[in-house]
Amino acid sequence: MEIRPTRSDDIPAIEAIFDSARRYMRLTGNMEQWNDGYPDAGSVAADMERGVSYVMENSEGKVVATFAFIPGEEPTYREIAGRWLSDRPYCTVHRIASDGSARGVLSRCVKWGFDRADSIRIDTHADNRPMRAALAECGFTECGVIHLLNGDERIAFQKDISTL
Repeated sequence: MEIRPTRSDDIPAIEAIFDSARRYMRLTGNMEQWNDGYPDAGSVAADMERGVSYVMENSEGKVVATFAFIPGEEPTYREIAGRWLSDRPYCTVHRIASDGSARGVLSRCVKWGFDRADSIRIDTHADNRPMRAALAECGFTECGVIHLLNGDERIAFQKDISTL
């Protein structure tokens, strides 16, 4: 799979990927994450404007996954009930989702990310068991609980090259 910056013409495919991811979350018992239409085209457009939105294409050039890869401090990570692995500069992965047709999306994203950063943080809902398992499989450590700007809790993870 190839990773490239998101283009405007990718947005319909990304919206379909988000819909597919929401359905999968509900099927696997995660009823709370990504409600009320979030994320949406506006989220993608904002990420594109900041230069942090990416897609994965399969060998036929079809967009099969999307994510935001954001360098710098994530405001909701300033306070954690727990402890980060390190305080080194990091990048954050947000809004990662797949259409379900490709395997290893998170693994590919993480490998790509570590070509650009030495530390990656990510969070997910406690009920997102498939994502939590995938993060563990990719070598992430559960670090504690953070709170989103709206107060919702998320389980926070980090993988840092200096701690391997």
